[in-house]
Amino acid sequence: MQSPSHPPIGLYVHIPFCASKCAYCDFASYAGREADIPRYVDAVAREIARRGEATGHPPADTIFLGGGTPSLLDETQATRVLDALHEAFPVEPTAEVTCECNPGTLTPRFAHALRAAGVNRISLGAQARQTRLLRLLGRIHDWPQVIASVNMAREAAIDNINLDLMFGLPTQAVADLRETLDAAVALAPTHVSCYGLIVEAQTPIHRRIESGELALPEDDVEREMYELARQTFADRSFEQYEISNFAREGYACRHNIGCWTRVPYLGFGCAAHSFFGECRAMNPPTLDAYLAGEEPKIDRLSKEEARFETMMLGLRMTRGVADEGFTRMHGLSIREAFGDKLEKPLAAGLLEWHEGALRLTRLGMDLQNSVLVDLM
Repeated sequence: MQSPSHPPIGLYVHIPFCASKCAYCDFASYAGREADIPRYVDAVAREIARRGEATGHPPADTIFLGGGTPSLLDETQATRVLDALHEAFPVEPTAEVTCECNPGTLTPRFAHALRAAGVNRISLGAQARQTRLLRLLGRIHDWPQVIASVNMAREAAIDNINLDLMFGLPTQAVADLRETLDAAVALAPTHVSCYGLIVEAQTPIHRRIESGELALPEDDVEREMYELARQTFADRSFEQYEISNFAREGYACRHNIGCWTRVPYLGFGCAAHSFFGECRAMNPPTLDAYLAGEEPKIDRLSKEEARFETMMLGLRMTRGVADEGFTRMHGLSIREAFGDKLEKPLAAGLLEWHEGALRLTRLGMDLQNSVLVDLM
């Protein structure tokens, strides 16, 4: 079954169902449509089988079930999705297999079913310690449920646990974030993702900010929050390996690293993206369009687009983009590909060369978008 010449790829499945829609979310996710889950799981299983055949059954070394809320599936449905992946793609014995779960929906039975189906990593959307901030975000859980979910995962023999946290929230003070960071570290996760809030247009939180009902922290306060997170995790033996991601040694998320370094991956389900054969593909963006069988949109990248994408994604990582790897991938060195475009961000102290790689400086992390504009 396996394509012997293809290196391992990543596999992603999008589960678009939620108990409620978060106030900041503009992802393809749907509350109140649980009745569509059985039909959706059927469609995803068919897509997995079809695309496994079409791509020659390449091996996989990472799997990621994201959402939405994958933990809204029942045990049989989640197992069916994972079994379909294993049947269509040879999954390596050491593969990293992640499932996103929300603390308000995870159960011991579901956690044990995930482990039995091969899941060895859980990502929990914890977000904040304070209940008032969770409600502002539209989250249904509280911090005791985060603690309970971590315990459920460990009792199911899933010890690789990520916690998602957020900062830069309306009404959030630096002291609130400090309390959240301390509470998160006390749970001894192997990995933490700590994101600044991005206010997406047409979301409930965007409307409240636009109306003046809510206000975001000042830029200097948000920078202070980010520095607090970086220092807290450094002091607790977490390595920052990407702008928003921190891991204990050996626990960096392999699936996400693959995406940032342009390792091919296939995405299944509505709104899922794929990168395979130097093509980017996007499945139908809505649940109804996906269930109706609409075809994905496919875009073949030009050489120039591929080179820029390598920098756009790779510069998110603290190690930067290795010139040797860039040259191997594109047939040109970074200097040959970007020439004079490098001068401005290098002179401004936003980029630096380090051990054969081009990487963002600490200042460059704050101004990444400016760097990318210079490289366009």
